[in-house]
Order: sequence, then C-alpha cells, then structure tokens
Amino acid sequence: MRHLLLAVLLVAMTGCGSDPPPYMTKHDLDRWVLTFEGHKSRVETVAFSPDDKRVASAGNSNGRVRVWDSATGQETRTLQGHESTVISLAFSPDGKRLASASGDKTVKVWDFWLDKYVLTLREHESSVYSVAFSPDGQRLASASTDKTVKVWDAATGQETLTLKGHTSYVTSVAFSPDGKWLASTSNDKTVKVWDAATGQESLTLTGHTDSVESVSFSPDGKRLASASGDKTVKVWDVATGQETLTLKGHTRKVNSVAFSPDGQRLASGSWDGTVKVWDAATGQETLKLNAYSASVIIGGVTSVAFSPDGKRLATTSAHGDVRVWDVAVGSKN
Repeated sequence: MRHLLLAVLLVAMTGCGSDPPPYMTKHDLDRWVLTFEGHKSRVETVAFSPDDKRVASAGNSNGRVRVWDSATGQETRTLQGHESTVISLAFSPDGKRLASASGDKTVKVWDFWLDKYVLTLREHESSVYSVAFSPDGQRLASASTDKTVKVWDAATGQETLTLKGHTSYVTSVAFSPDGKWLASTSNDKTVKVWDAATGQESLTLTGHTDSVESVSFSPDGKRLASASGDKTVKVWDVATGQETLTLKGHTRKVNSVAFSPDGQRLASGSWDGTVKVWDAATGQETLKLNAYSASVIIGGVTSVAFSPDGKRLATTSAHGDVRVWDVAVGSKN
C-alpha cells in the first residue's frame, strides 16, 4: 500500500510518473508520505489541528486558506476573506477556530462550525507576518511589519496590548506553554521575550547576524529556538537569555523552526531546499530531507510544522503544495 501511495505521489508531482524529483534520494522518497495539492503558487504557512484531523495551509492564493483531511490529503474546505497573501495560521487549542494573518494588514478568526470568519482584527498599519493563540485560547498575538506585536482578546477582537521595541519588521511571535511570556523575532536580528500580561520587555536575545525569521518555545517553556537568515538555528535558555546551542548545516536562510511535541527534537526548513531534524539537547543533526528544489527562482522551504504526535512533519514551499513526511524516531534510518 505504501509503495502504491508513493507511485501516486510521483505521478502527481512529475506529471508523468516516470522519474522522481531529481533532487530527492531514495531516503527522501521513503519518508515522503502525502502531498496536499490545490494551491496554485507559493505556500507560506501550514498548521496541524490539535486533534490531528485537519491541516490548514495558505499562501499566494488570492487570500484563500485551504483546509485538508490530514489522513487522506483531500481538501475539505476553502476559507476566503483576505484581500492579500495569508502568511501565518494558528489553530485555537480546542481546534474550533483558526486565526490567519495576512498582507492585507488584518488578522481573521474563523469558526469551523459556522464555516466563516467571525472576527477581523484591523489595528496593524502594515502586513501581519505571524499569529499565535495563547495556550488557554483566550488571547491572540500578532506580529507585523509595522514593528509591533499586538495582543487581542480572542473572543471580542479587542486589542489589549501593543508591544514596541523592535526596530524593524517583526517576523514571528509565539506564546510560552504557560501563557506568561511572548517571544518575537525581527529583521533587527534579535529575539525579544515579553511579559504577556503587561507587555513589558523581559529579554533581548542577540547573537544572530541576520534577520530572525521564526521562533518556537519548547513544550516545557524553558528553551527558545530561533531561525535566521544567517543560516543557523539557535537555542536559548529562557530564564537566563543565554545561547546554549547553534545549529549549523543549512547553506541558505532558515525560514522556519519548530520543537517537536515532546521537546526532544527541532525541525528547521531553509531556502536551501532541505528540512533538518536535530537533537534538541545536543544539537546533532539526526535527519536530513531534500524536500524541495533549491532553485533560486523556485525557492526552498517556507515553513515546517510537527503533527501533534510528533511522527509527521508538514512542509511548504514556493512549489505550490504541502508535503507530509514521516519523521518518527527510529523509522527508516
């Protein structure tokens, strides 16, 4: 059955099924388990629902968000309402809502039961690059090219905080697992940690030598991982602000980083076309996937997301699809 699925995937990706993508090895093909097709151009973001039943993705598709059955890859609905590229997506902790951030300067909150957006958050002055729900689902945080992070009441859409301190575009935002802290990254080459209740800046983490594109808290909240245009991923101690690891191996900008649900691994995706999985304690590279072409024209990996059980990884790129990979520990080594 697995070999049949692989054959079907290759037909879909090559048009004739005669040859696999030239940049992939047998190892890569063995781990490639599913493709979600339907986007017509670059895909910017992907997210798994907390119950692992759905995957949402979006990009340069006239503001559309696509929702898929995570088991079959079948598209189940299209959410339309944004007027520009959707750059970031986040499911609420109960999986009933989806937040989307867009180049149209807004964040929208979608209700799956009603099958429509129920809130539009409009206070940013330019493109919104990132959105995140708090762990209790009561707040939203958004990051914008207007150099701010905003915190919102997720039920009413009321803005409750504006965090100012970055000196350039804010590219990513994440809540700590206990909801007490917010982390943000910026083109100003820093990671900042903020008190999520007061908006007070707690830490500024410096060490990257280029823009910082993505941030992820470990599940225990003790570590932060950041991905940068300097081709590295760094791991930081949240309590002290100390850099504890620098992960080197990518040859181009790293666009996305994510901790696995158990906190033992990190995944990163880069313009070099590869996805790397690392031991989060030692920084050792444990898995490399040649996921996409590294062509300068086409581009490489734009985002990565672990499934809730940590066994699969979803990736997006300018190729116009979402690919799902088997990254289970001990599988097909």
